[in-house]
Amino acid sequence: MTDLWPTGPEAGDQAFYRSLGDGRYESSSATAGPWSAKSQHAGPPSALLGRAMEEHGAREGFRVARVTVELPRPVPVAELHVQVRTVRSGGRTELVEGELAADGETVMLARAWRIAAAPPDTPPLRPEAEPPPLPGPQTPHTMAGARPYGYIAAMEWRFEPGKGFDTTGPGTAWARQRIPLVAGEPDTPLTRALTLADSNWAVAFQLDHVRQFVINTDITLALHREPVGEWLCLRASTAASPAGSGLAAGQLFDGAGDCGRILQTLLVADR
Repeated sequence: MTDLWPTGPEAGDQAFYRSLGDGRYESSSATAGPWSAKSQHAGPPSALLGRAMEEHGAREGFRVARVTVELPRPVPVAELHVQVRTVRSGGRTELVEGELAADGETVMLARAWRIAAAPPDTPPLRPEAEPPPLPGPQTPHTMAGARPYGYIAAMEWRFEPGKGFDTTGPGTAWARQRIPLVAGEPDTPLTRALTLADSNWAVAFQLDHVRQFVINTDITLALHREPVGEWLCLRASTAASPAGSGLAAGQLFDGAGDCGRILQTLLVADR
């Protein structure tokens, strides 16, 4: 869907990345985060790492159940190199880790648990209340002090009527990618979830990110089943304590209901 795609250099991007072969990827301007055209939003590179870990030594009957992404430094909008290795492989579980580097410097790390799929007679437990229905088309959403291009524009956002990124308090938003993760290659349920997961705390802006410096240091995505379809929904809230830190917790839904959880540690500091 491109009817609300903004004009400007990012409008022509056809994917977040283009494969250069041998684990190397060219980053498009659509990966840029809301605060700088030179640094990526953590969603696309998280998904790029998740995609590599998902494909690395893939075994039939196994699925990625949990991914934790560490963000030691900003990911530049530049050529990236992905490397993946198996830490441990057993009969029912595997631990895989990946690294994303730019110009020889590590910019992102991740570990994923791949586990054997649950048997058919496992009860379908869905403890969370259903999200609101997918709203109709909306005008592009922006946030205070942020660039209206890059990643924000490369995703289609639909909030509850009258709400958006700048609404204070717990939030709920449906979203989908306007462009694929890697040009010419299909997205997977895992990559779609990871592309969105880093936006969890932005859907729940309860800390004043304009007055204070607020940024997440990590992303954990846990999926009890594969997300279905292109539209995913985040229901997020934030906890914080003086002399402590922030913690953004989110529930992930698709059109069939609850499918996972997201957790992010938030650094809160004076500007």
